[in-house]
Amino acid sequence: MRNPLPPVPTNLLDIEVAGDLRRGTPTARLVTAPAADVESEPLEIGGVRITGKAGDVQTVPADGPRWVAGLGDGEPKQYRKAGAALVRAVNAALADDVDSGGKAFRAVQLELPEEASGEHVTELALGLLLGGYKFKVTGSDPAASVRTVRLVTANAVAADSVARASALAAATALTRDLANTPSNVKTPAWLADTAARVAGPRVEVSVRDEKWLATQGFGGVLAVGGGSSRPPRLIEMAYKPAGASKHLLLVGKGITFDTGGLSIKPADGMHLMRTDMAGGAAVIAATRAIAALGLPIRVTALVPCAENHVSGSAYRPGDIVRHYGGKTTEVGNTDAEGRMVLADALAYGIRRFSPDVVVDAATLTGAMKVSLGLRTGGLFASDASLAAEVIAAGARVGEAWWRMPLVEDYAENVRGEFGDVRQTPAGPGGITAALFLREFTEGLPWAHMDIAGPARSEKNYDEVVPGATGFAARTLVELAASLA
Repeated sequence: MRNPLPPVPTNLLDIEVAGDLRRGTPTARLVTAPAADVESEPLEIGGVRITGKAGDVQTVPADGPRWVAGLGDGEPKQYRKAGAALVRAVNAALADDVDSGGKAFRAVQLELPEEASGEHVTELALGLLLGGYKFKVTGSDPAASVRTVRLVTANAVAADSVARASALAAATALTRDLANTPSNVKTPAWLADTAARVAGPRVEVSVRDEKWLATQGFGGVLAVGGGSSRPPRLIEMAYKPAGASKHLLLVGKGITFDTGGLSIKPADGMHLMRTDMAGGAAVIAATRAIAALGLPIRVTALVPCAENHVSGSAYRPGDIVRHYGGKTTEVGNTDAEGRMVLADALAYGIRRFSPDVVVDAATLTGAMKVSLGLRTGGLFASDASLAAEVIAAGARVGEAWWRMPLVEDYAENVRGEFGDVRQTPAGPGGITAALFLREFTEGLPWAHMDIAGPARSEKNYDEVVPGATGFAARTLVELAASLA
């Protein structure tokens, strides 16, 4: 019987680069919108007035291009938006052709404007590759979709730009795949085994089980995972290119489902907690991409995986948990489980591997969704230059970050009365969570990426589709490239 789960990793479409149009292949064209302060005749193709608005895709008679996609003012990010909208329109047309008994086309060619630079091509390719992403668990055959996009351009660097975009898009798509997988399948063991399977030949993967975690003293991971019949795991990934002079430690939250534990969540929205390991997914996918690109930087990636469940063996508010390395935490709320597993992994990663830079990614706090909404990641950092590097890396790959303050006035709140630190100290939730994590970073340059808002979406926008967005994976790859 065919496995109804989609393949992991998802098979993305192919993008070819060519110098000439091919006869008989459906064609699309990109156009910019006329400037508001310039009087000009409206553009018409086949009797259709073309708006040129970014992301506006119009169907025109088949004598010329079949689709015309608007680029707005022609900025690179508008190319990404146009590419995503175009691939959705092409897939919809393909479905209509199949439903009406027509012959399915599986390729489309796209004429690029002469002014399109390498940056424009990269953004366009990201939109094309990710805009048509779908994840559906079904017993039916998947819907027909375009398999090849042929970019027609004289740009000499277009092929290199497409290759870069393909690596970044693959990281985003794999992050989506892992986060979208339902939690009746996605146990800690499944996530660990899948990471080992997809990592690639340049990455060494070690999967640590609950016995190893107990021997090593991973009290936070064991506490959070103690309420589930599915025991926790630690994923350890290592990429060690010859000659690398800098060592980056990545840590990602891997909560494969989060009920909230005894501090149980409301039923509304709990189904979304299958994506509570989106930070861990981004770390897995980014490490795979960094190795595939051959970036000259050593990377150690750690993803503590656990299911936060309700049972007689679940950890309790009021418990005191001893983390790897000996520091103790007073538990205040079992739904603040992400910081418990991250604390173990941060302490272990720093003591065991002595990295130069530490970055963690997590769907950590609802407070960050309130602060920044659903399209911007919250960034906390102990080092101003590292914060600037993260923000710049995100800007180059189409992911927005906003640096939040590590307000020292709240640092004292983290100090514990009965243990070393408090899990849920008083104060603004996103800031105090970051201050808690900082206690386990040994003063190293460290950045914390809170992606609770942008890790999920309920609608299409730009290259994003409903479900897991894959946010943070591209930033992590680009950050590694900049640090190297």
